[in-house]
This record gives sequence, C-alpha cells and structure tokens, in this order.
Amino acid sequence: MNYFSSDFKLGILGGGQLGKMLLYNTRKFDIYTCVLEASNEAPCKTACDEFHLGDLMDYDAVYNFGKQVDVLTIEIENVNVDALEALEKEGIKVYPQSETLRTIQNKAKQKLFYVDNELPTAPFSRFAYLSEIEDAINNGGLELPFVWKAAQFGYDGNGVKVVRQLSDLEHLPKGECIAEELVPFKNELAVIVARNASGDTKTFPVVEMEFHPEANQVEYVICPARISTEVANKAREIALNVSKAFNHVGLLAVEMFQTKDDDILINEVAPRPHNSGHQTIEASYTSQFEQHLRAILDLPLGRTDSKVGGVMVNLVGAEGHTGNVVYQNIENIMTMDGVTPHIYGKKQTRPFRKMGHVTIVNEDLNEARRVAEEVKKSIKVISE
Repeated sequence: MNYFSSDFKLGILGGGQLGKMLLYNTRKFDIYTCVLEASNEAPCKTACDEFHLGDLMDYDAVYNFGKQVDVLTIEIENVNVDALEALEKEGIKVYPQSETLRTIQNKAKQKLFYVDNELPTAPFSRFAYLSEIEDAINNGGLELPFVWKAAQFGYDGNGVKVVRQLSDLEHLPKGECIAEELVPFKNELAVIVARNASGDTKTFPVVEMEFHPEANQVEYVICPARISTEVANKAREIALNVSKAFNHVGLLAVEMFQTKDDDILINEVAPRPHNSGHQTIEASYTSQFEQHLRAILDLPLGRTDSKVGGVMVNLVGAEGHTGNVVYQNIENIMTMDGVTPHIYGKKQTRPFRKMGHVTIVNEDLNEARRVAEEVKKSIKVISE
C-alpha cells in the first residue's frame, strides 16, 4: 500500500500531546491523518488533516470513526475496545490490537497476564472492592505497607498510592483494585520495544526514570540508564519477552524495577509512544514517534541507538496555579546549549498537569543531567 501523498488515511484515537508529536512525523511523510478526540481544545487539532469530536469510550463514536480510515492507532489506552474488536472483524487494521488493549486497560488483568506468561512482576493481590483490602489487613491476609493501584483509568500518578496505614485507604476509589508488594528497588527503568506486523522487533536503549515524590510523575528520563551492561541486557530481554507474549504491533513501553539484588520486575506497560521515550526526538537516530508509524504501517524499523546522551525534563503545572498558562523564564533555558523545549499546546494549566517537556543532549551524560536540574529550577509553568 502507498501511504505517502496518497488516499491512505491513518486514524488516531486521542488528541493529546502524544498524538501531536506523532503528527510531526505524519507531516514529514505526508500521510493523511484523522483524529478523534472529545475536547475541541486538543493539541492535535491544528496539526491533523481531519479533526473529529467524539467520546473515545463511546462505541458508536469510535466505530463510526474507524470505518473512515485504513489503519487505526491510539495515543491513549482509554478507548472503547468493543468497537475496535468490531472494526478488526470488518478488516480495519487496528494497532495495538483490541486483545492487547483489553488486557492492558485493566491493571489486574495485566498483572495476571504476566503471571500466566511467567514474566517477572511484584507479588500482588486482586480485590473487587476497596473494602476487601481492609478485611484482608484485619484478617492477616495482607501486610502493610503495600502499593494500592486502581484497576482502571489511572494515569500520570493518579490511581496509585503507597498505603502504610489503614487511614491511607480513606478517600480512595471504592472499585476494583490491586495491592502490590512494595518493592525495594535501586532504579525505575523502561525499555521501548518496536514491533511491526511482519514480526520484526527492535528495542530502544534502557532509560532510567526519576519520579516526583509527591505527584508520582516522572520528572527526569535519563538515556542511557546509568546501570551495568548486564542489568541493561536483562531489562531488554525481559521487555522483548513481554512484547512476544502480547504479540503486539506498534510500540510497547515496558516500565520495570531494578531491585536491590539486580533482578528486574515488570511494573506496567503502555502500548503506544510513551513519556520515557521523548528524548528520542533529539537524541536518537529514529524518534519513538517515527518508529511507531513505521511499526503500525509494517515499514522497515529505524535505527534505535542514541546519537548522544539525552535527559528529558517534564514541564508540569506549578502548585497553586490554575488558569491561562505562562512559561516563566523559557527564554533563559533556550540560551543553554543542547536544550530544546517542547510545548504541548494546552492553554490551561493546573497543578501537576503535563504541559510540555525539555530535552537536554550532551556527549557527557552527567553534564546533561546537571543542565536538566538547572532547567527544572529555571522554568516555571504558572498561570496569568
């Protein structure tokens, strides 16, 4: 099939920043794009060929949109999987596949998938209701501390909480959840695997993630991770095994823990471009977004190694600020060598909302990390 400067249509479910960065590459290749998104203020709106308003969880909205395109992909997991399954049966190519999404959308199912496929993950218990957790603690079936995770609809640190005492359960959602053993770890790592429909696979270098202690959001992504070759090889092997088990097409970001004993445990996965791969835009031969396109269109996969060391800094809304966004001191960081800001196009800021990111590239990774700290301290995402 001819994808370039043709009648081919690529559909994207979701109009956020990941879709916007994916569209940079569809424009580079002159691929016609259609986006479905519930918000008329979505970052994708100005960059796609067709913008459709619709609820991503609504069967009819997703199904009718999908009937208008040749290949359908996502930039967010919370979409109507029943509609995707129906489209697949009618011959529309959907990547990632509906079966993969159905498992990944629910963290309990996702964890059981790892157990069933003998993939290493932290021990956990599954609960239909939050009240069952308190019963399990009182009856000795569950020990404090542990990590509570909502089974569905968690994102950017929402839906995850470390529970150290019973009172920590207050005000949490009452529905299905898991209680995961609190893993003592050295590092949080991630590997992005690319796989096309022909079954060709490539992995990006292992990255190291540093998290904000309160928001549980990634603050820094460091590539390559500052770990031994042995640990890096183990992480890439496990990521490839996860990809093989899912038999997915597209990108699969595998987040992992490196334990005190240098074991690797799978935390969770995302079947799409991911926050842990943003530095690839400046630092890699092939960005994660171009690679996702190559994979879902069954084109040859691009070179995945880095040209230079890269660190990504997330730009999130400052606490105490809600309203029209202002990027304070952005001119100052643009005077620094190797620093590139990416602004997502969200007009309204609120505390901890992802508003952009900054990539720092340098032959010396330690210097890149130092500059990243300076960037983080300099720029503030505030309201007018």
